[in-house]
Amino acid sequence: MLARILRVLVFLSAAVTFGFLFLVIGFILVQGLPHLGLDLFSWTYRSENMSLLPSIITTLILVIGSLLLAIPLGVFAGFYLVEYAKKDSKVVELIRLAADTLQGVPSIVFGLFGMLFFVVFCRFQYSLLSGILTSVIMVLPLIIRATEEGLLSVPDSVRQASFALGAGKIRTIMRIVLPEALPGILAGVLLSIGRIVGETAALMYTLGTSTNMPKSLMDSGRTLSLHMYVLSSEGLYLDEAYATGVILILIVLIIQTLSTRLSKQLVKGNH
Repeated sequence: MLARILRVLVFLSAAVTFGFLFLVIGFILVQGLPHLGLDLFSWTYRSENMSLLPSIITTLILVIGSLLLAIPLGVFAGFYLVEYAKKDSKVVELIRLAADTLQGVPSIVFGLFGMLFFVVFCRFQYSLLSGILTSVIMVLPLIIRATEEGLLSVPDSVRQASFALGAGKIRTIMRIVLPEALPGILAGVLLSIGRIVGETAALMYTLGTSTNMPKSLMDSGRTLSLHMYVLSSEGLYLDEAYATGVILILIVLIIQTLSTRLSKQLVKGNH
């Protein structure tokens, strides 16, 4: 009887969750699709077209630049914590505590730090570089913990068997441990992409809100989520804001689909 009640509660919770998800997506699609047009994809932003193209390019540059820095740092840090550091080390416990704490810090705090350090102290101004570095700090704890959990999911007996066959430390990690931990690592990367794409508060204080097409890392810009926030907050371009939401959803779906397929190919290739 208890198992049946729990099963009903699980299915009910799943149905409510998916229901709200479809409700939000459906509402944005209904409100935004009728207002999509070629003017929204003009190369130059003007008050007449409210072009999304500069924001799309800025978003892609921000995601790629952040991942190029965050993935090596986060993955190598996770490997150090699991494979090289002492299990009962106080330093390891402190690093894990710091990573867990940073994951719960509101993004506005990262934005204020990025503004004071990167924009003012380092004199990077409101730029893609400031936004990228701030995004790296935000997603780094997530990638570290995802890498660590992925490595911890690999049994020690697998490592010991590899050592017994004469494989060295590096060969064991690259040939045995990494392929098994790769799905967990890629899951952390996917979550990081989602957080970067959907971030608004932190980027407002570091990336800026310029509508120009970025020409270098020192130029300001605005991501799609920030563009949608600015349009909706002004109250004059709500239709364009809903259209931006539609494009944002499509981009997230495309990135998630490509990343999932790539991760499956990598896992098959390593096996």
